[in-house]
Amino acid sequence: MQTVSVRDIIEHTAKAKSVTSENLRDIKGVTGMLRILALNALIEAKRAGEMGAGFAVVADEVRQISTQVETITNIMATNLGHEIASLERLTEDMARQNQGARLVDLARNAIELIDRNLYERTCDVRWWATDAAMVEAAADHARHGHASRRLGVILDAYTVYLDLWLCDLNGNIIANGRPDLYSAKGANVASGAWFTRARKLASGNEFAVADISTEPLLNGAQVATYATGVRAHGDASGELLGVLGVHFDWQPQARAITEGVRLSEDERKRTRALLVDAQGLIIAASDGRGILQDRIALRSEGRVFGHYTEASGTMIAYHRTPGYETYAGLGWYGVIVQKP
Repeated sequence: MQTVSVRDIIEHTAKAKSVTSENLRDIKGVTGMLRILALNALIEAKRAGEMGAGFAVVADEVRQISTQVETITNIMATNLGHEIASLERLTEDMARQNQGARLVDLARNAIELIDRNLYERTCDVRWWATDAAMVEAAADHARHGHASRRLGVILDAYTVYLDLWLCDLNGNIIANGRPDLYSAKGANVASGAWFTRARKLASGNEFAVADISTEPLLNGAQVATYATGVRAHGDASGELLGVLGVHFDWQPQARAITEGVRLSEDERKRTRALLVDAQGLIIAASDGRGILQDRIALRSEGRVFGHYTEASGTMIAYHRTPGYETYAGLGWYGVIVQKP
């Protein structure tokens, strides 16, 4: 069964309009010829005098018929013109709606992929905070060497992280997993949003997260940081001993998602796939532009998803994070910006 696209409908509508216009021109041409014949017949009738009386009657009939045909043609041209114009508008509207719905699906797919990825980060940090090496080092800072080696082993297996930091309750980093790459040990991160939030968590089953930022201690890399408390005996309800923060290597993972949006070659040249935070800040872009610098003011009007067309003809489709499993997300949006 042949698949019919909206583009096919538009092309056939345009072709129907062209054929109708050609036929109307032909009818008008025939009408013009009839009127000329009628005029010539009247001239010949006058020359023939009484002998041409019958000829004059026929000529008059031809003239009347040509006038009627012309009237019908004009009415048909007007009516068909209006109907075809309406059909064109409806077809264009349908094309925009279909394309908008498709772009919304692509936006949702992008934000869902990152949510699923980040859900795993929330699981990782809560699991690793119960590791015996973390608990021991948080209780006795002299055990920091063992904790650092243990964090390094974890990083060897989980390459999506830049570094893992074990902090005391004052925000001092007492161990990190990649001391050969990042001189983080001894630095104080008490002012970090992820640390202050993790410090206030009531249970080891909870986690804290900060929006995407650049981290000076990680050479200015873009990170998504997740954290939770390290508690006595690795018990979720145990006494708080320290904080574990894990730094997800945001840029390559987010770029893979935005660049992987399924677009045709033609679309890819005129389309941006974006991830934006709850404040509209661009945190990932398929073209790499404006990340953590530019903002986009979505006309969402409180809707979870939708699309609209700007005066320039650019279509913007968006979908807010639906979350994944126990991860509710941070109010981020997947956004597709497509020029006409």
